[in-house]
Amino acid sequence: MDGYPFTHQVRVRFAETDAQGIAHHASFVVWLEVARVAYLAAFAGGYRAIRERGIEALTTGVHLEYERAAVFDDVLDIGVRCADLRGARFRFDYQVDRDGVRVAHGWTAHATVDAATRRPTRVPEWFVADVLRAERSSTSPAEAPAPSSSGSPRP
Repeated sequence: MDGYPFTHQVRVRFAETDAQGIAHHASFVVWLEVARVAYLAAFAGGYRAIRERGIEALTTGVHLEYERAAVFDDVLDIGVRCADLRGARFRFDYQVDRDGVRVAHGWTAHATVDAATRRPTRVPEWFVADVLRAERSSTSPAEAPAPSSSGSPRP
């Protein structure tokens, strides 16, 4: 998927559809989270490793635009890229495709806080380095590299 260094696949489950057999709009938010967590697992040691290093990444906003319906058993490719890292904030952009045709696109906004105090804290340099490495690659979960051993050690 052009412009997205990481993709993750999901299959629409029957429970994620509404009475018309169409994937419920809220399911897309869950799929974006699944793809984002997979991205972090591939490039930043996983969300658990981030938390164990004293950082929480809180979601502060979600925006989605739906272009086509998805239905039960569709296989969706979700492109993920991290953008706009500055200070204590960053954003993930997403594109959801089915068979190479865009179904939806959007973004989630995040803020980093100290896990103990919940006070905003700058995005750590090790996280920035992991994101830069991710953005230079082009991979899917099956091809994802092992977490970096550069910078601070991972738990």
